[in-house]
Amino acid sequence: MSRKVLIVDDSPISRKMLKSCFPKEHSYEFYEAGDGLAGLEMYKEIRPDITFMDLTMPVMDGATSLFEIRKFDPEALVIVSTADVQIKSITQVMEFGALMVLKKPPSKEIILDALTQSEEKLR
Repeated sequence: MSRKVLIVDDSPISRKMLKSCFPKEHSYEFYEAGDGLAGLEMYKEIRPDITFMDLTMPVMDGATSLFEIRKFDPEALVIVSTADVQIKSITQVMEFGALMVLKKPPSKEIILDALTQSEEKLR
């Protein structure tokens, strides 16, 4: 079964790096957005199984986008992937309903672990 994955990050290079960390033996449909507002709109349109969200972006930041996504869909699985690892930022997004926070740059092992944890929630 193919999983829909939405990656919301203003850096095309970061989106490409994240996609390269996904296991090749599984099937994923990737969708991308370059800012939080576009990510929110795309979430509503495609209803992904899991969303990876950067925090620092133009138009709408990732924390606000996460908050709006979870307001729209309280069951949304959102993993924050960011270089901003300040305790205040992490605490805020966890309160907004993020499944977890991953430090950039991602590694294949960390992404595999995050996907394993999210699969448990998708069952």
